[in-house]
Amino acid sequence: MMRRRAEGGPRGREEAGGTHRYKMREKLVSIGDDFWIENAAGERAFKVDGKALRIRNTLVIQSREGQDLYTIQERMLRIKDTMEIERGGGGTAATIKKALIAPLRDRWTVSIPGEEDWDVQGNILDHEYHIDAGRRNRVAEVSKKWFRIRDTYGVEVEPGHDDALVLTVTAAIDQMAHD
Repeated sequence: MMRRRAEGGPRGREEAGGTHRYKMREKLVSIGDDFWIENAAGERAFKVDGKALRIRNTLVIQSREGQDLYTIQERMLRIKDTMEIERGGGGTAATIKKALIAPLRDRWTVSIPGEEDWDVQGNILDHEYHIDAGRRNRVAEVSKKWFRIRDTYGVEVEPGHDDALVLTVTAAIDQMAHD
């Protein structure tokens, strides 16, 4: 099953095949800082708001208009290598778990309530990996090859998927991999 994009969230610049490409920064934000995720044309697409005034570190992904779409919160007693993403209006949007055994490459699973799990495989630390739903349905590709700017990588989201959720999953995996 495919997800529609988040309400209020702009589409990225259409690339070949209708994909949407976004520019992300490694170690997305320091807690307390804000950062804009830009599309391939350099336009502001989503805001990442790092909340520092709470007991737990929190990142909120917002639409360009400031609507909260997804929240990533560092859990005080979180299960090792597991993180939850909450919807802006409440409720769990996804749960990310790192595979216990990954002999040659990093593997992660993203469980989305009521939908097929996403498999994340590749070199997470070097930002060269892909996200698939099932065996043959590509959700997104993450790579440094599209941008030559230091500490920057690209996320290319396939049509029919929620761009904001894919970007939030990417940010959460980046945080978990670099902890």
